[in-house]
Amino acid sequence: MPPSGFMIGIYARVDTERGVHKAPANEVVRGITGLEVKLSDGDQDRLNPLNINAIRDFTGNGRGYRVWGTRVITSDNAWKYIPVRRLFIFLEESMDEGLQWAVFEPNGEDLWARVRQTLSGFLRTIWLSGALAGVTETEAFFVRCDRTTMTEDDIANGRLIVLVGVAPLRPAEFVIIRIGQKTLEAATTGP
Repeated sequence: MPPSGFMIGIYARVDTERGVHKAPANEVVRGITGLEVKLSDGDQDRLNPLNINAIRDFTGNGRGYRVWGTRVITSDNAWKYIPVRRLFIFLEESMDEGLQWAVFEPNGEDLWARVRQTLSGFLRTIWLSGALAGVTETEAFFVRCDRTTMTEDDIANGRLIVLVGVAPLRPAEFVIIRIGQKTLEAATTGP
């Protein structure tokens, strides 16, 4: 059988037990009876630089068959690990859905404060779950939504612009997400 079905099951299991920030690596592949090719450490050493993950046979030392690797095939080092890529997909989708209420709100100080509170609360939960680096919230994330993120033209035309910085466990530095949302002013003046 191809490994894809096993991998999908492992992703689902890890997501449920730990979250998308946990690498689906060093996980036991359940239900497998053997491998067509048994890889050595030397084989693995050649696959790693190519960002290829493998299923390895560790039955000889009682560890079973395991997923060995957590890389994405990319040349962009910021996105080379599966859990970082998946965490940011989750964060971006969640924040986009979580800010849909802002569409028909006036673009001003009250809205900006509510947006900061909404996103900070969400990111605090993610940080407390262990998905972000940092001992304090300020080391783990920041949310900016104020006159420093928008020009007068943005505000007048209903463009809400939020900057979110998040420190994933890897590469343990802030990755910036820029969120653009239309507000009441944009909704009433047309496209």
